[in-house]
Amino acid sequence: MEDKLQDDEMEVEQKTLTKSEMRIRPILIGDILTEAGIITPEQVADALKEQDRTHKRLGEILIEREWLTERQLAEALSAQLQLPMISLARYRPMTEALSVVPMAVAERLEIVPLSVLEGNRLRVAIAEPLNLLTIDELRVLTGMDVELTLAVPSEIRREIPNFYKVMGSLKNAMVEVVDESSGSIELDLSRIQSDASADDAPVIQLVNGVLEQAALEGASDIHIEPFERLTRVRYRVDGLCFDSLDFPANLHPAVSSRIKIMGNMDITERRKPQDGRILIKVLDRRIDLRVSSLPTIYGEKIVLRLLDQENAMVGLAKLGFDEEEMKIINKVINKPYGILLVTGPTGSGKSTSLYSVLERINVPEVNIITVEDPVEYTIPGINQIQVDEKAGRSFSAALRSILRQDPDKVMVGEIRDSETAQLAIRAALTGHLVLSTLHTNDAPSAMARLVDMNIAPFLVASSVVCVLAQRLVRRLCPYCRQEILLSPKACRSIGIPEDSRVFRPVGCDACRGTGYKGRTGLFEIMEVDEHIRKLVLDGAPSSKLREVAIANGMRTLREAGIRKVIEGLTSLEEVMQATID
Repeated sequence: MEDKLQDDEMEVEQKTLTKSEMRIRPILIGDILTEAGIITPEQVADALKEQDRTHKRLGEILIEREWLTERQLAEALSAQLQLPMISLARYRPMTEALSVVPMAVAERLEIVPLSVLEGNRLRVAIAEPLNLLTIDELRVLTGMDVELTLAVPSEIRREIPNFYKVMGSLKNAMVEVVDESSGSIELDLSRIQSDASADDAPVIQLVNGVLEQAALEGASDIHIEPFERLTRVRYRVDGLCFDSLDFPANLHPAVSSRIKIMGNMDITERRKPQDGRILIKVLDRRIDLRVSSLPTIYGEKIVLRLLDQENAMVGLAKLGFDEEEMKIINKVINKPYGILLVTGPTGSGKSTSLYSVLERINVPEVNIITVEDPVEYTIPGINQIQVDEKAGRSFSAALRSILRQDPDKVMVGEIRDSETAQLAIRAALTGHLVLSTLHTNDAPSAMARLVDMNIAPFLVASSVVCVLAQRLVRRLCPYCRQEILLSPKACRSIGIPEDSRVFRPVGCDACRGTGYKGRTGLFEIMEVDEHIRKLVLDGAPSSKLREVAIANGMRTLREAGIRKVIEGLTSLEEVMQATID
């Protein structure tokens, strides 16, 4: 089984000090830290006195006194000993490596077996690379040469139970599914159809472990992807995917069947895409999972979207609007009629913005009805309708019906076709405030998109009152972000004052070594005034609408991102990736 850590091994030459070299010239951790300028000799002397009294480790004393952090200690050792440093939050060990070292031993020695390499070598993550007794014990226990990488102690202690729990359920599931007579894990579809059962308890444990770990990681999606010889499990956290687990391909039918059973889907249908829903409870949190299966050449790819209402960013105050943007939004959502469109690509937070608006306008005097596919979050006091194409309840059919239900405000999850767009505009023109989403790259393009749906320009101009385009960028971790001074050339290129200071990601325990924690929104708000209405009526292109909107004070997505960079909320790299100039 391939592993990212094994790939890194081919790129980075390991430069470790041998045991004999350490004994000839002992390396003292206090010397390493003082040479790096992290602590002073006086602090080392003070800590050594306490060490004589308490017999604690020197690093432990320095961390307790808050003279350095665990990560600073690990980084200093990494630089001095020329050992690579990894974040266990973003790497997953090989099952073969975990099998070599029992969990109890890993916890006692505070190490994580990472991978088995050629030449009978075991790569491990360790917090104390100068502890020769630990290295000797590992050599004797495994009969292998030990190759070291550094990790933060708290990460090692936190991840050991997770790694071994998944490994245990995976091994049991493999025993259940793999043909013991051959021991083969080759993809044999004819045999797997009959042998792989979703009722096998180890498979259930494996699936439960994957779902539970995703919830604990704060993932928004789980991708279970079959390939020729293995299936890859990835989590999407803060907008980026990272590998979580690989397992043999012949386990995949049992795993996918188990998920389809949980999602009330047809396990006998493997040729057509299907959708389902699962409700789970993790750490007393109710999490709604939306399941989608898609046939591929090696089996069904399963994607699960996690909808965690308790941890959702729903609420206008949580989205990242500044004071000026909030004034515009409050003015628009208090209008008696018209259409507010939220635009952006998939995963840019459009639905969250709409739910936040609904939460703000949800009062007893107002009748609010929504049409959604799916209903992602339930809001007390609002009538929410789930689209069901099989039952004849499409967006357009549901919208046509709810207009006879005396609504004041209407939310349409997405304008997908001309019929839905016509009905939404009719609702806006007959005295309703309509909220909806559209897939366009920026705010001005939304007007042209509606015209492309065969909506007459005069209807678009008279119904749309505001377009909100948005993107999501990762927030810098407030605990470890590092201030940097930009060069004059860089400042000029992005249009900010020279000698401006911004922040860059570093990585710590709080953000699991990524440098980022959570996400915030970038917003481009185009209010539709008389000038823009006239341009729409005249059939002006999106570029002209954009030019006029900017002249009227619209802040572009790039400009909104640069403001958040200057405020220290996100990094320049994040904004550049999420926006175009």
